[in-house]
Amino acid sequence: MRIWFKIWKNNHLLEDTTIEDARAETRTHKIFDALEQACMEFDLAKPIWLDHTISEFKKHAKARFTKDCFMEEIDFDYLEIQVLEEDDLFI
Repeated sequence: MRIWFKIWKNNHLLEDTTIEDARAETRTHKIFDALEQACMEFDLAKPIWLDHTISEFKKHAKARFTKDCFMEEIDFDYLEIQVLEEDDLFI
């Protein structure tokens, strides 16, 4: 699985990173672990998954964590998560 994390401000990409995870874990575990790893890399507190964030992610494999998702103040507009490549489940 490959997941792309991007920090956006004023429609400009400030930072990004791609996390790859080939472990034999569940999709959910991989996503949560990758989010934690990306937040460590960006020096951010982990955001909260709000209902609209979960819904957006389920529909599009992509979601935005806005200021409402963070407990501390952020100096960007949102953190975006996007699944680029899913694991092949039919091996």
